[in-house]
Amino acid sequence: MTIRFAAIGLDHRHIFGMSQGMLDVGCEFAGYWTEGEPQPMAGFVKRFPDVPRCDQLDDILNDQNISLVLIAAPPADRARISIEAMHHGKDVMLDKPGCLTLEELAEVQKTVAATGRIWSVNFSERFEVPAATLADQLLEEGRIGKVVHILSQGPHRLNAQMRPDWFWEPSLYGGILGDIGMHQIDQFLHFAGVDTAEVTRATVGNFNTPQHPKFQDFGEMNFSAGDVQGFVRLDWYTPDAAPNWGDGRLTILGTKGFIEVRKYMDIGGQEGTDHVFLVNGDTCKRYDAKDAGTPYFSRLFNDIQNRTETACPQQHTFTVMRLAIEAQAGAIRLGLLNK
Repeated sequence: MTIRFAAIGLDHRHIFGMSQGMLDVGCEFAGYWTEGEPQPMAGFVKRFPDVPRCDQLDDILNDQNISLVLIAAPPADRARISIEAMHHGKDVMLDKPGCLTLEELAEVQKTVAATGRIWSVNFSERFEVPAATLADQLLEEGRIGKVVHILSQGPHRLNAQMRPDWFWEPSLYGGILGDIGMHQIDQFLHFAGVDTAEVTRATVGNFNTPQHPKFQDFGEMNFSAGDVQGFVRLDWYTPDAAPNWGDGRLTILGTKGFIEVRKYMDIGGQEGTDHVFLVNGDTCKRYDAKDAGTPYFSRLFNDIQNRTETACPQQHTFTVMRLAIEAQAGAIRLGLLNK
């Protein structure tokens, strides 16, 4: 069966990877709808020149031959659009954050239960990173023993001149923990192999963006899940000389060794992306993980066909959302945010 999908909202560049991922596993790109002319639209049209633009959102929602929608509309609109899409019989993949409040999350959960549709947030820092796939394989092989600590770093480049107005208002984009922090919560739960966790401490701060006093350019979280602990650092400080948007790193410490994932660069080392380092009792080496694959998209394809949950368990997605929203709401405010 061919799966036809459509894009709703082009307000974040993550729609590029979301769309290409589904094309790569054999889906048909039926069309897109977006409000106005968001900044990423020119790049989207360049990448997907043959995909038609729909005049109305209803053109997509009412098309019974479209079974999946990809949503990268402004964050404040994502829950509402995804709920409407599910009621029209569509499965949904969203850019993060999938929703902004616990009330929205409750409505999403109610809709999933009522419709039986898939509601999948694309945690791209794991789902679109081959190095994360290799880290999974090394853990499954027991190469570092029992996991006891996970350290995750998520720096980002600000690119202030490219950002829409909603980006600077935490209530409209989710805040640094509620937005990009979702990636790190997802990775902690996944690599720790746990169903949930406690956020024992969270902070947000504005130290370098005085022109947008409500904006959060720094954040951190501590996690606890039984014997596994974790720490996350997030920021919008990636320097201009860096070859890409951020030196994302993940270090998984076990009782017999550790794995370090350098997703997007290896400063002073090998060029390119997807570097994995393994150190244990008999191995100390770097792996080139660029060919390890990104199985999320093929698994989602199969889930849509078979009504399974192999790409990402639905409850996992809900738990990530809840923890991110709660951490954001309870975070200590630092710098300009505390004045």
